[in-house]
Amino acid sequence: MKEKLEILLLDDETIVGNRLGPALEKVGYGVEVFEDPVKALNRIHEKEFDIVVTDIMMAEVNGIQVLEEVRKKSDTTKVIIITGYATVALAREAMDKGAFDMIAKPFKPSELHSVITKAADSLGYKKL
Repeated sequence: MKEKLEILLLDDETIVGNRLGPALEKVGYGVEVFEDPVKALNRIHEKEFDIVVTDIMMAEVNGIQVLEEVRKKSDTTKVIIITGYATVALAREAMDKGAFDMIAKPFKPSELHSVITKAADSLGYKKL
């Protein structure tokens, strides 16, 4: 088992990555932060992440497309959707396509950490 849980964090809002990236690293996770979904997809094809946290509404590529690409590459990677546009239909679509969970914005870093902890548990990682 790897020493650190590897997380890719994707959100086109700079403030989200600036706030959440360091908060997750502080807890002990390995975190790569992306604002550009195309660059994030390229990185997903290069490296297998344990958890991908992605926004839904982004230019060029949306979070559902990111989810679909992750699912094509890995059955084990957990995908957590973050969105300011939380609807039942969107949640259903994301879950039907294999998302682990969905969090509505605005949320606290501790709320994301809680969902990541659940995802880590389901992967067999010890709690951080």
